Amino acid sequence: MKKLFFALFFILNAGQFSAQEILIDTLFIDNQFNKTSKTSKIISVNSEEILENATSLSDLLRFQSNIYIKENGRGATSSPSFRGTTAFQTAFVWNGININSIFLGQGDINNMNPLSYESIGIKFGGGSVIYGSGAIGGSIHLNNSLDFKRGFNGTFFTEYASFNTINSLVKANYSNEKFSFNLNINHSQSDNDYEVPEKKFINRNGAYQNTSFNLGLAYKTNPNNEFYWQSQHYDSDQHFPVFSENQTRTKYLVQTFRTLAGWKVRSESLKNNFKLAYLEDYFQYFGDVEDSKTNGGTGKQYIVKNDLDFVISRSTSINLISEYQYNEAKGFESGIQSPKRNLGSFSLLYRKLQTRKFYWELGAKQEIVEDYKSPFLFSASAKYVATNWYQTTMNISKNFRAPTFNDLYWKEGGNADLKPETSLQAEMSHRFRYKNFGLGITPYYMHIIDNITWIPVNGAIWSPININKVDAYGLETDLSFEKQFGKHFASSKLSYSYTRSVNLETQRQMRYVPTHRINFNADYQYSFFGIFVQAFYNGKTYIDSIEKDFLNDYLILNSGINFKIFKNNRIGFRVNNITSQAYQAMNYYYMPKRNYAVNLKLNF
Repeated sequence: MKKLFFALFFILNAGQFSAQEILIDTLFIDNQFNKTSKTSKIISVNSEEILENATSLSDLLRFQSNIYIKENGRGATSSPSFRGTTAFQTAFVWNGININSIFLGQGDINNMNPLSYESIGIKFGGGSVIYGSGAIGGSIHLNNSLDFKRGFNGTFFTEYASFNTINSLVKANYSNEKFSFNLNINHSQSDNDYEVPEKKFINRNGAYQNTSFNLGLAYKTNPNNEFYWQSQHYDSDQHFPVFSENQTRTKYLVQTFRTLAGWKVRSESLKNNFKLAYLEDYFQYFGDVEDSKTNGGTGKQYIVKNDLDFVISRSTSINLISEYQYNEAKGFESGIQSPKRNLGSFSLLYRKLQTRKFYWELGAKQEIVEDYKSPFLFSASAKYVATNWYQTTMNISKNFRAPTFNDLYWKEGGNADLKPETSLQAEMSHRFRYKNFGLGITPYYMHIIDNITWIPVNGAIWSPININKVDAYGLETDLSFEKQFGKHFASSKLSYSYTRSVNLETQRQMRYVPTHRINFNADYQYSFFGIFVQAFYNGKTYIDSIEKDFLNDYLILNSGINFKIFKNNRIGFRVNNITSQAYQAMNYYYMPKRNYAVNLKLNF
């Protein structure tokens, strides 16, 4: 295992641990996310922070975390990279349910509108014991919540930006002691026809639009029983950029339907969260926007999940998570006929508050799947609060990614003999706190085996095989400050990440893994006035497997101001890419130079 030298840090608020979670005014559908925050590195982005980067989930993750975002031009296909891993090794979790595509095994973050969620969580490190396939490098949590005893309130948000971009949100909530209702409708669209003259780049055929409809309901029959329902319908039309006027224009249509019904029961000795979910993804690719679809598919998932937390004592609990899924798909012009898959899994977690300063937990998971042999998974973590200014956490785990329907069945290339990817991971965080300052460090190491890689096997035919072994290791550090004085509030956070992801067969850095990355965020609020600054630096990034061709490093700055009008209503203005930097997150596709946005938020 690689030896890492510790220097600097990451800060999380020190907290007291308890085997019991107390639910008072809000129903959180993903109750495991708060538990993992006790020993894992997480970032939580609330609804107000989401509005600072309302254009897309890509922008939000790029500026408010140190995840590398691989985006084929603004608004086009986009995917995240945690700690030197790939998009396939990232889990997307919607209200506690893994929603990675059963075709691709990943998610396109530009087909997930951030305005659809009350909060967005980012968890670093493996989490397959709880969240299943793909949770190797990290996971992105799209969370909805339902409040009680809040009465009626509503929000209207609209933003107009460069390239004829419009982002709008209408949200209404009503709740009393027993009933909660949440309606969210949002729409985004853009001509997206920006230019980068010095690079002779025009984002032709870059238009997109998407609409999301979200409805949530909850009802308490008594203080110990809650029934809830959360649904989402998403419709997207995403055009892919072309490089000349004569090139054939293409597009990609996506429709997603997700619905989740659940029943939460709690008593002094146990808590149980039972869920029924149905997920449907329908996509169509058009090789010519004026012609019929070229290929496509429909994927359906039926999920039954139960999360039972048995409280042995005030300091000890046992958590059993059981899940059954039935997956089916139907492809069009892809060679994927009608594959089906049954799978079940059992996870057991033991959590113990040993003393007021020491907390630890153990986890184990086994899946039973008809298409492949699933590995036995485990996790172990601990937290020690040494003083009121220093605490440390440690995590080790085994995680995996299952072969997808595309990996197994794609026409002229699918490989039915693939084994799941597995990874062994270790990380240790040191967290310091002094008055209003936080300082910490998180070194980590991952060893990934049976890495699934698509390679050319015969002319234009590509096929996936298990070949690569990868070592990913690095260091993540953060420095934070937060202070309230009178009507003034100031906060800032500076993050740095060092990442090495090495193919052990070639001893070369993996593609699209920047070695150095820096993020900076600062906010200042005074009475009716606020200002924020965002910046990120991305180091040199190799785009081939031999460390020859690369994307140049770049520094991007954003800033915005807002004014409160009539109590809690607000008007704001933002400048993106202030220095008008020409840069690429993916080869060939330049991102916009300086651009602007003005927004209005009304609360009623």
